[in-house]
Amino acid sequence: MQLWTSGGQLCWQRLKPLCLLVMALLVGMMASSLVRAEEAYRLDAGDKLRGNVYNEPSLSGEFEVDGSGFVSLPLIGEVAARDLTVRELEQRVADALRGDYLVSPRVSVEVTNYRPFYIIGEVNNPGRYAYVDGMTVMNAVAMAGGFTYRARESRAEIKRQGQGEVDRNAAPHSPVMPGDVITIPERFF
Repeated sequence: MQLWTSGGQLCWQRLKPLCLLVMALLVGMMASSLVRAEEAYRLDAGDKLRGNVYNEPSLSGEFEVDGSGFVSLPLIGEVAARDLTVRELEQRVADALRGDYLVSPRVSVEVTNYRPFYIIGEVNNPGRYAYVDGMTVMNAVAMAGGFTYRARESRAEIKRQGQGEVDRNAAPHSPVMPGDVITIPERFF
């Protein structure tokens, strides 16, 4: 297949289908990674949720995952939410409402406020901060007032809530999740 014209210019008509295919693949990969990221988020204590049961305003509202990992809902009472994805919680609530209360419940749940993250170590204002979607270590440091003069700015330690492991070599662009404890270490000299 000849891609160049006699004048040495690239022929757009021949490349157009290839470009469209590449763009479609990239969009598909981005969409699947967003779904995986959303599905990977697990609920835990401190998450605030908005639940909606279609055509049932008395069953809809704002709810919070309590310290023991449960959400208290009208009619069905407490529902275990800890370590569930949003989609799994929707299914669990729909199953609990089906039969005794509603014939075919349609339930949607969204996280309105994520649980906070914590940052300690060599930052000017260590403490608890509200999580913002898409955060990195550098964003967290900025929220905490920046590095102290003793800080090791090239790396951080991240301990994920619910995991025993600590990422001791997190880069400034590493993602932060709700409930994370970030430690900014002191530099050696």
